[in-house]
Amino acid sequence: MDDRTIMENLLLTTKGACDLYMHGTIESDSANVHSAFEDALTGTLDMQSGIYKQMMQHGWYTAEQVQQQKIDQVKSKYTNAN
Repeated sequence: MDDRTIMENLLLTTKGACDLYMHGTIESDSANVHSAFEDALTGTLDMQSGIYKQMMQHGWYTAEQVQQQKIDQVKSKYTNAN
């Protein structure tokens, strides 16, 4: 397994963990449990950000700049759909 595949797997795993911790935070019924999930979520979001930055530096995760006109077209399409 190459480094890119490992990093992609790490990114997907941390994104999944963030989702679980977010739902744990939302659904918790005590302050202590809420705080524990919130702390875990914050740490995992930081981890996810670090993985993303490493992938960007290697060119393994690219983001495309979208023209405002395209954003406006999509926004208009879904606004008018309602």
